[in-house]
Amino acid sequence: MRRLTGCWRVLRILGHILTGLWVVAVRLPRLQPSQQNARVQVWALAFLGHAGIRLEIRGQPPVTGPVLLVSNHISWLDIPVMHAARHCCFVSKSDVKDWPLIGTLATAAGTLYIERSSRRDALRMVHLMQEALKANEVLAVFPEGTTGDGRGVLPFHANLLQAAISANAPVQPVGLRFVDKASGETSYAPSYIGDETLLASIWRTLCAPPIVAVVHYGEPEGADGRDRRAWTQHLRSTVDVLRQS
Repeated sequence: MRRLTGCWRVLRILGHILTGLWVVAVRLPRLQPSQQNARVQVWALAFLGHAGIRLEIRGQPPVTGPVLLVSNHISWLDIPVMHAARHCCFVSKSDVKDWPLIGTLATAAGTLYIERSSRRDALRMVHLMQEALKANEVLAVFPEGTTGDGRGVLPFHANLLQAAISANAPVQPVGLRFVDKASGETSYAPSYIGDETLLASIWRTLCAPPIVAVVHYGEPEGADGRDRRAWTQHLRSTVDVLRQS
């Protein structure tokens, strides 16, 4: 029965992705930026519905920028989940750009790509983020740099936080968690870690019982005289509390 459910969800998602690609090619270029953002958010929310995932928002999403969202990273689902909660421009690892279909949609949604192994590219990205924050954008990063298993929060990298310091912009911590709808217990079905393939993670998620994606927004905060490493450690602790509450 779960496999039948998975197949049905796959068909619905493929149809939704194809529709999204048509919108990207034909409709999106004709819209104003605010309309584009709204269209991406609506598309992401529908995507979650086709995958059997309900969205639950806790706390207050940012109404406007400038603000840098920092979140824990669990799954390939994290980007559409956060887009569905509040559209934002992501800073993501460069290999997402090459993911079949998803990469095209992520690029259309305004994702900025970084080669994490390159210090020069990190400096370039900090500059781009700083300019975007000065233009009142809502940006989002996963400071862990990779996906965790959902049982804890990996160490945060501090380098991208420099953009918020340089732009004098607030940072808002966000905790992500996936929950089994029936039991209320944490669901690890969407996890994507280690040597597992993206397709294997997607298939396990789509075959799982209904899931609730919880996005818990904390309070925006400034550096308050802290250097980026001290601020990063504080944000990691805050995100860890948010994802569990």
